[in-house]
Amino acid sequence: MKLEKITQPSNPPPRRSYNDACGMAHALDLIGERWAMLVMRELMLGPKRFGDLRADLPGISANVLTQRLEGLEAAGLLTRRKLPPPASIQVYELTPWGYESEPIFQALGRWAARSPAHDPRLPLSSVSLILSFRTMFDPSRAAGFAARIGLRLGEETFQITIGEGRIEASRDAIEGADVVFTGTAPAIAAAVYGGQPLDALETQGMLSIAGERSVAERFVTLFPLPAKVELAE
Repeated sequence: MKLEKITQPSNPPPRRSYNDACGMAHALDLIGERWAMLVMRELMLGPKRFGDLRADLPGISANVLTQRLEGLEAAGLLTRRKLPPPASIQVYELTPWGYESEPIFQALGRWAARSPAHDPRLPLSSVSLILSFRTMFDPSRAAGFAARIGLRLGEETFQITIGEGRIEASRDAIEGADVVFTGTAPAIAAAVYGGQPLDALETQGMLSIAGERSVAERFVTLFPLPAKVELAE
């Protein structure tokens, strides 16, 4: 019987590989480094500049961000390109394969939200808030509800469209929205996930709402957090 030589993959394994054939282990080879998944999260709604990524991930250093971008690019999960004039700036964006990872982020988010230690009052970025809406949306609560929601978060605007039990959320213009929330991501999260009354947030100057009040009040009820797991004593 003739023995055939088993060839090794042409690409070397990641520097800190688990050397394990399990798909989950290889996933950790690709995105398991600290900050890697959060960098991908911030690119999930479209390309960003290096400075924007640093601003949205205030705990990361420039050196570590550079390393993570290079690692994700080498893995084929993101790419860099230069915008045409007059912008002429370099941006980073996910590849089509990188975008395919959003269901993984959603599953992890729903799973981890059941932890008794999860605190929705902690800081979060604008992109994180919008992605949480795509993750936590409950179609049953949106029965018979159709609306366009605008969010003005700092210099960014986002549009959320709800109808027929479905949600679409993206970085977009907000003209023509039925209601527009203006504030910070934590302030809106306080209403949606923390149960803070809209009136109270407005009185405190944390949030302003323009448009149909009934739409705003219905919108913040559409994203229930899962029940906390009961840990054994």
